[in-house]
Amino acid sequence: MNTTLAVIDIGSNSIRMVLGQLLPDGRAQVLERFRKAVRLGQDTFTQGKLSREAIRTVISILREYQRTLKLYNVEHIRIVATSAVREAGNADVLIDRVLTATGLGIEIIDVSEESRLTVLAVQNTLGNYSNKISKNSLITEVGGGHTTLTVLEKGEIVVSNSLYFGSIRLREALSSGNSLDSKLIKNELLRVLPSIESFMPLDKVQAFFALGADARFAAKEAGTPVKGAELSTIPKTRFNKLVNKIKTKTPEELSGLYNIEFTDAETLNVALLVYQELLNLTKAKELTISFSSMREELLQDLARQITGKEDKTFANGVFHSAIAIAEKYKVDIEHSNRVREIAVKLFDILQKEHGLKFRHRVLLETASLLHEIGTFISPRGFHKHSYYLIMNSEIFGLNQTEVALVANIARYHRRAQPKTSHLEYMSLSREHRIIVNKLASLLRIAEALDAGHSTNPANIQYKLDEKGLIISLPGIRDLSLQRKSIILEITMFEDIYGLNARLEEK
Repeated sequence: MNTTLAVIDIGSNSIRMVLGQLLPDGRAQVLERFRKAVRLGQDTFTQGKLSREAIRTVISILREYQRTLKLYNVEHIRIVATSAVREAGNADVLIDRVLTATGLGIEIIDVSEESRLTVLAVQNTLGNYSNKISKNSLITEVGGGHTTLTVLEKGEIVVSNSLYFGSIRLREALSSGNSLDSKLIKNELLRVLPSIESFMPLDKVQAFFALGADARFAAKEAGTPVKGAELSTIPKTRFNKLVNKIKTKTPEELSGLYNIEFTDAETLNVALLVYQELLNLTKAKELTISFSSMREELLQDLARQITGKEDKTFANGVFHSAIAIAEKYKVDIEHSNRVREIAVKLFDILQKEHGLKFRHRVLLETASLLHEIGTFISPRGFHKHSYYLIMNSEIFGLNQTEVALVANIARYHRRAQPKTSHLEYMSLSREHRIIVNKLASLLRIAEALDAGHSTNPANIQYKLDEKGLIISLPGIRDLSLQRKSIILEITMFEDIYGLNARLEEK
């Protein structure tokens, strides 16, 4: 009997469900898709909270979906909510009432997770069209509350960010009656784009990818399907013509003219205006629209979770995001990379001792790359500054809890060990404090081994036996600096792992 799974996405304008089955190769195959309209974004982005009626509607839809889940005998389910719930002042009320009424738990995902899933959705739909993403590319989705932008250079993520406006928010802020001023939208874009353009000016972008229901509408009306991929392309001139045709129409007119739901019609012209302005800021000659979405990628994530498969794409995305942040704060990248290599080697050697998973390995790598960014503020107490900067950074692919773990791991790579008087550390759950302790103690040793900023990680030899961990650095005549650093930093490792550790000469 096939394993069935499902993901439900509670968005600004709708609640969508994707059903799938687990294939022998560990991937998930989509079986069916469902969509129900709901105006959560209208409540949150105008009044700051969800109305009682909206909460009742969510519960009603989820109960209906539950009947479908039972019919398909779904064994694994993940329910996520994005900006409309994330920003609602009474989000906890919704989560509690849904759990009480249906037994279903809702997970609020942050914008960095949305960005990661958006990029994967494009990458996995390219098929034989993959040469396009090898160019400087912009991947964007205009949602109800946010617009996610991810810039790629030769297929690698340079920067990913979320702009604090979306179609619903913009309509409320910029509309006058039923007409929209495109100049105001362009001015708003130009105001918030510097955070993206500091990494890559948009006039260097050669390929423009768009996702979302509004983009799919444009593909239906003016696009040309791409053979061998779930993509459609629209030349810039044809897209501009479509946008200019609909931008002055009211939601009522759009709903009747194109036979679309009113909730979709309300945001359509605003979203397409944003895509138009962004497209015109690039050198891309066409708009490429992906018919995939983050829901399909959530389904694949769930499949990987069930099968225990590692997501290498996720790790690469986090790595490149961390490098971009490290460069922004003028970190010694060569030193940070050496520390990263040593730390992950220790992680792998001590796998049976710590029992942590691949995702924790990625967190250790990220903390290793960012552990010295605090020197940008001041060399004095820089580990504390590193904590602050990491906590206030958006790391592609990591949720807020994982960013907090990375910040704490970096915070404790030197000086004092975690204490009950450290409020940020104690605010973590017991499970997460244990993870910080295990990984920070490895980072301390890795930092100590590159104390002279000249160690070759490939030359370090490790031996783990019943006596403990023995480390040797052949070829280095004077180990006094490393030995001194190891003595200072080894206590936390020995306390956490219950193993002795020493540095031997060869």
